[in-house]
Amino acid sequence: MCAQNDNSISYQKLLEGNQKFVADALKIDPDYFAKLAKGQSPPVLWIGCADSRVPANQITNTKPGEIFVHRNIANMVIHTDMNMLSVLDYAVNVLKVKHVIVTGHYGCGGVIAAMSNKEFGLIDNWLRHIKDVYRLHADELVAIEDEQERVDRLVELNVIENVYNLCKTTIVQNAWANGQDLSVHGWVYSIETGIIKDMEVSTTDNGKMESVFRFSPPAP
Repeated sequence: MCAQNDNSISYQKLLEGNQKFVADALKIDPDYFAKLAKGQSPPVLWIGCADSRVPANQITNTKPGEIFVHRNIANMVIHTDMNMLSVLDYAVNVLKVKHVIVTGHYGCGGVIAAMSNKEFGLIDNWLRHIKDVYRLHADELVAIEDEQERVDRLVELNVIENVYNLCKTTIVQNAWANGQDLSVHGWVYSIETGIIKDMEVSTTDNGKMESVFRFSPPAP
């Protein structure tokens, strides 16, 4: 038999943690899992970073079934990402979520990597989208002398740009054209304080969008 190591102990603790989670939930409500199994109708789609320190439910004090979650490196909304688009389409058109929130976080490793000149490998193709955000806001970012402040600002700008990217999708624009109650928001989470900062870019229509990105309503 293989000797145990730290990894195997951690693996076993996951299974033990699951048993404790089940036991604790059933103590509070014996029908907890039976209710969950009936289906989901979350009001929120969360597009966040894959960073393990930014779990959507814990930092918003919500329960399973209340937030539909998609996560990737640096909370990106990329128009060729079929994974993200499929999640968005399902959330908006099937689950009928009322809010889509792009949530970044200070100290994001993806943003920090994108600001460097190092070659990391395959992920460089993903990070290039963040570099494009830097290019769009280069004048502002270059003017920030403190490196940490510059990183934090790029984190914020990356969230803002990805909110715009969400609004540019046909999925979101068609929902608005059909009168669906749908809001798009941008947040930045501080791991150091636990506080979420609202970037105040919330929108419920494409009225402020540049005309080239607006789609005509679909034919009846």
